[in-house]
Amino acid sequence: MVSNLSMEEATIDLTGTPTTPIGKRDLQKLELALIVGTLYSPEVVELIKDPVERAAWIDSLAIAAGALARQKAGYSLRQIAEELGRSEVSLRAHLSGKTKAGQLVLKTYERLVRGDLKIAAPFISTIRSQREMELEDTLKQLELERLNCQESLGRLSEELSGVRAELEIVKRSLEEKEKIISGIKELLKNA
Repeated sequence: MVSNLSMEEATIDLTGTPTTPIGKRDLQKLELALIVGTLYSPEVVELIKDPVERAAWIDSLAIAAGALARQKAGYSLRQIAEELGRSEVSLRAHLSGKTKAGQLVLKTYERLVRGDLKIAAPFISTIRSQREMELEDTLKQLELERLNCQESLGRLSEELSGVRAELEIVKRSLEEKEKIISGIKELLKNA
């Protein structure tokens, strides 16, 4: 079957995310918004197309987003390093925008503060034509017919086995009767 592909979008509105988190829940919301918002930026979409670089970029973005979210929640650099398992030097580089990941996450945070962080996430869907749907219905009908034919074949095979068994009985009976007739013929010849 031939399918038409269609690009559709789902919009994710992250504008209600707290920019100065109070408590773990707000911190998680901010961190997730920074990760998702940065990941869907056109620049990052291009960067992660390379499968070799993808894992490194996603890891760097997640660390930069986690560091920034914790900084905005009032964590010290030492606390952030302990929680994320990274050195203070690398986290300072992310937070100051000296790394590409840090710059991208900072841009996302600025968009969040301005209240314009809405993400249009593209996805591909298929559009089925009327002909495809008709062919699918025909295929289902043919499958039902095939199953019915299989059942009929099974019944006929059983009947054939029964007829063969009866034929064998008749054949044996006929052979016995031929022996009797041959015996009678021999007796008549000798008499």
